[in-house]
Amino acid sequence: MLLRGLLALLFISSYTFSFAQPGVIKLNNPSFEDTPQPSKEPRGWYNCGHLGESPPDIQPNPQFKVEKEPADGGSYLGLVVRDNETWESVGQRLRTPMKAGVCYDFKLQLARSQFYVSLSRSSGEEVNYTTGAKVRIWGGNSEYCDKAELLGETGRIGNSRWMENSFKLEPSADYNYITIEAYYVTPTLFAYNGNILIDAATDLIPMPCDEEILAENPRVNVKPKPKPKPKKPEPTPEPTPEVKPDPVVTAPVAKEDPKVVEAPKPKVLKELNTKTLREGQTIRIDQLYFEADTFGLTEQSIPVLNEIYEFMNDNQAVAVEVGGHTNGMPEHDFCDRLSMQRARTVVNYLVDKGISKERLEFKGYGKRKPISSNRTREGRKKNQRVEIKILSM
Repeated sequence: MLLRGLLALLFISSYTFSFAQPGVIKLNNPSFEDTPQPSKEPRGWYNCGHLGESPPDIQPNPQFKVEKEPADGGSYLGLVVRDNETWESVGQRLRTPMKAGVCYDFKLQLARSQFYVSLSRSSGEEVNYTTGAKVRIWGGNSEYCDKAELLGETGRIGNSRWMENSFKLEPSADYNYITIEAYYVTPTLFAYNGNILIDAATDLIPMPCDEEILAENPRVNVKPKPKPKPKKPEPTPEPTPEVKPDPVVTAPVAKEDPKVVEAPKPKVLKELNTKTLREGQTIRIDQLYFEADTFGLTEQSIPVLNEIYEFMNDNQAVAVEVGGHTNGMPEHDFCDRLSMQRARTVVNYLVDKGISKERLEFKGYGKRKPISSNRTREGRKKNQRVEIKILSM
């Protein structure tokens, strides 16, 4: 009996050892289990959001009209990005650190809720945080929420059903902390209200660094591999001595027609000319279009915005104010916010292109400075505009 017991124990031990996975890093509460409630990070996780803002939410919660069933367990994590340039994230200290030079397979179930009702930080009104955002994974070493290295990120999460997203994390240093954050889809012209739902995180499982990962969501991005070093060019062989053929009399070759050079496209803003501009001059930005009652730019606006960028990039001494104006139909509060946000969107575009913030100002004038009558459709269209004012040259 004793011998039989020892043999059984030996078999169990060898079985367990053979299926053990050395180097696997287990997370605390990977399924984000807790009592659904607002402004409370799940147990085992630390709030890494902005100071002065509320922590993330444990979902589902009817307060936000988020009713999606969990992918695993009884709850999941809800993260948002906000229109005041703040966003939510959570982190935790790892039981064992991620090791430099080791690659890890890491998966999350991600979705977007079609309803996520909360207050706008810009207007104070109740809005739906419905726009898709993306997820970023950070490694840190000094403290909670330390973002020393971006290890992976997704594209825009727009799916309303749960989808598995895979990451290949390849840290360049040892990291004791991991942070998961929601972030705006980049490039973005302005901060917006959006949400991400996260559930069923897996262990961090070591994997070969030359192995590709498979993901249900094809938009997932992982840390790019370094580009291979270019090969040294092979030595050019010495040219063979040229043997000159006997002269051949040929007919004269007709000259080719000169190449036709396309004429440059006419500019939208012909007034952007330093020879005629003066300080204090105001120029209306034509062919600048926004989605109705929002500050979201359309694709048709890019050419004229690029003209303004090129002008300011070529004339480094010029500083401008971007002013937004609306027609006289809505209330003053709405007009003031909308006009300010549209002017700010133009400034953000120029800053993202490389123009210094020191040379740009923005202001919303609402409906206080009409240039035409608001009684006609054409007049209202003229009043709803964005202008640039030359502050200095």
